Amino acid sequence: MKNKLARLFALIGWFAVIAQYILMVQNEEASIAETTIKFFSFFTILTNILVAIYFTCLIFTKNQESKLIGRPGTLTAITIYITMVGLVYQVALRHLWKPQGLQLIVNELLHSVIPVLVFIFWYLYERTKPVKYAQIFKWAIYPLAYLFYILVRGSFSNLYPYPFINVTNLGMTKALINAGVILVMFLTIAALLLFIGKSIIKR
Repeated sequence: MKNKLARLFALIGWFAVIAQYILMVQNEEASIAETTIKFFSFFTILTNILVAIYFTCLIFTKNQESKLIGRPGTLTAITIYITMVGLVYQVALRHLWKPQGLQLIVNELLHSVIPVLVFIFWYLYERTKPVKYAQIFKWAIYPLAYLFYILVRGSFSNLYPYPFINVTNLGMTKALINAGVILVMFLTIAALLLFIGKSIIKR
């Protein structure tokens, strides 16, 4: 069952990411190179790619427990990342646009469906008992590195992927405050997820 779910979720993940790239190329007036850079500048895209890679590796990896992909904590970290994608979109971004047609389907897959699927997979299969709370700070390296990247890129291009981190419109102080709020949200969700895993699931 685990392998079948991994196959299905990998297929959904790659479909959503590839379809979003095609839609962006079709709708952007910039060159393919510029559009590609913009595409890979979204935390949503990077995290959904990470999810797709995880499930793909899970399909083809034997003796999973000896590999990074199957170690306790890896799935938890990915679940936290994609949960953040879903929550931030629902709270701060959903009201900003009204996608239609295929874009609507892809948008819901990336921000709503896949986060739920990953959470279900985590609930079913993650071994949370060996995972330490201290690992949360290691998991924070990815979103912090992403923040550093978009701030540096934005300082040169004046383009920011999300309005709540747009230094041009908000100023650096407000943008960093917003980033700090999201970081606190990340740490809280990570701690809550581990608490649920250790106290309720007890696998």
